[in-house]
Amino acid sequence: MLKEFSVNFGNFLLSLSDAIDLASSQIVSHQMRTAFIAWQISKSASLPKERIEKLFIASLFHDIGALSLEEKIKLHKFEKIDVETHCILGEALFESCRLLAPAKKIVRYHHKPWHLWDYSIDTPDIFDSQILCLADYIERHIDRNRYILHQVNGLIEKIISVSGDIIHGDVVKVFLEISSREDFWLDLSSPRLYSILLHSGPLRRAEIDYDNIFSIASLFRNTIDFKSRFTATHSTGVAECAVMLSRLFGLTETEVKQMKIAGYFHDLGKLAIPNSILEKPGKLTKDEFAVIKQHTYFTYSVLNTIGGLDHIAEWAAFHHEKLDGTGYPFHVGAEKINTGARIMAVSDIFTAISEDRPYRKGMERKKIETILVSQVENNALDKKIVNLLIENFEGISSVVKEKQLESFEVFEMKFSNITRRGEGGREGGRP
Repeated sequence: MLKEFSVNFGNFLLSLSDAIDLASSQIVSHQMRTAFIAWQISKSASLPKERIEKLFIASLFHDIGALSLEEKIKLHKFEKIDVETHCILGEALFESCRLLAPAKKIVRYHHKPWHLWDYSIDTPDIFDSQILCLADYIERHIDRNRYILHQVNGLIEKIISVSGDIIHGDVVKVFLEISSREDFWLDLSSPRLYSILLHSGPLRRAEIDYDNIFSIASLFRNTIDFKSRFTATHSTGVAECAVMLSRLFGLTETEVKQMKIAGYFHDLGKLAIPNSILEKPGKLTKDEFAVIKQHTYFTYSVLNTIGGLDHIAEWAAFHHEKLDGTGYPFHVGAEKINTGARIMAVSDIFTAISEDRPYRKGMERKKIETILVSQVENNALDKKIVNLLIENFEGISSVVKEKQLESFEVFEMKFSNITRRGEGGREGGRP
């Protein structure tokens, strides 16, 4: 365990929560705003510190199971879709992460209306899931184009109208106690909400070490990759390739382990890309490719806000930059592309052209080597790192495929049936 490598837990989670909602102005900061509401209600209800923290974590990632941008927008607009699917998948994702697992039931039931419960509201997970249900419900009803204090009366009326049906009366009562405060609504709608939660929120003093950082990174690797069956093992492959190249290059073991985290996060920004583009079977149009280009920008902008991960942000986000400065999105040249980023760029291209995609089959070794060498000749990739890969091709390729197979088996066994359940947008459930 790398005891010297740690980050602030609140900073880490807030930035990753922000990543889930970056893609559209309709949903930006939805997770964070919902978490703020839930936190304020839980404090007013005098819940124990441990429950407040657990509910806060659940709220920050309550829609993590809505893997596509399209589904997130439909949820936010109260469109009739199968709300159960993203709750079940969210629970499965939380369960895969030791640090977040205690909050999985709150995520699982955050859309379950009170009238369908057969248990007492005094059951902690039920009470807390009802808080999240209310917080999510009220946040989705806020009009982001209107001044918040002009909406308060209407928002309160909406909550009162569902009291005893969707939301238990006890939870509504606590909400009404805080809803009379202007500062509650002004903080909720403030562009400084991230800073408010970072410096005053329930996780402001918590630190997490490498093992827990890695565990959460693994969860996000799954969230990113499981958006599509065609990329269900991509980040796993990139991370394993980067780890092996890092060791061959002579990086320290600490750097190697950090490189694995960077590999898991390198496509974090793809959470902002519509599946209609990611899964397009044909060539992308100029406009579609322009949308794709934002994914590395978002990866960097999110990771770079986490204190202590600035180097990982560059390793992860510069994988489409080129040594001659013609890459994207920053157009940095060789002098600003460090060793970790160079390794990640080679790992990403190798993995991408080795695996099957909607528009082509994975390439054979000869073709892969030809492409990599041509990228070196065009001053896009680092020659030394490409040579390391070619010289160790069989060993690297074998390990990458083995780890990708393991990841795909997890996808098929634990997540595939859940994601297929929601295909076709089956109507059902109550938003």
